[in-house]
Amino acid sequence: MKRLAFMTLLGAAAAAGTLVADDATGWHSLFDGKTLEGWKSNEEVPGVFTVENGAIKVKGGRAHLFYAGKVQDAKFRNFEFKAKVMTKKNANSGIYFHTEFQKDGWPAKGYECQVNNSFDKDPRRTGSLYAVQDFKDVFVKDDEWFDYHIKVVGKHITVTVNGKVTADYTEKEGDPRGDGDQKKGRWVSAGTFAFQAHDPGCEAHYKDIAVKPLD
Repeated sequence: MKRLAFMTLLGAAAAAGTLVADDATGWHSLFDGKTLEGWKSNEEVPGVFTVENGAIKVKGGRAHLFYAGKVQDAKFRNFEFKAKVMTKKNANSGIYFHTEFQKDGWPAKGYECQVNNSFDKDPRRTGSLYAVQDFKDVFVKDDEWFDYHIKVVGKHITVTVNGKVTADYTEKEGDPRGDGDQKKGRWVSAGTFAFQAHDPGCEAHYKDIAVKPLD
């Protein structure tokens, strides 16, 4: 009966042109597994983002892929985000949130959650809230899928990898922003998500990408 009621709600919402969650738990898929519909690359290096075997493949020089789809009009404040991630050796990637489209350079707005299991030039490992609360242990392997979960409620940010909390941070006024001018925009606000390709040697894969808005 609950499923029937939910399906009736889906039909009514569709008829009204309202975007509804994929299921009764409130999660929305952000990736169809076949195309990059709803995503926008800044093409700083063309062709970095492709779809392969049901996943977004990130391979090549610096570029960023921003969510620009219909869910929440691509503007999220309080949310849960999840994805399955796989890295290849020397991958250096990341997941941004509360960011916005930028045609080149490192995104100046929002936080980055690090994806790096074996890129030795940067000691910040998968699960780090980049340059804000860093995680230096390696406990997930290249060439294996792992679960990445990000939750933001108010000023509280939690990053979880394979069920392990790697960053648990509550932003406070006056907190240091880390080194470099590009980190000055790292404040809780609202915005979209983005995947990063950091350098030519990077290869990472993302699938089962979904968000659960909390406001």
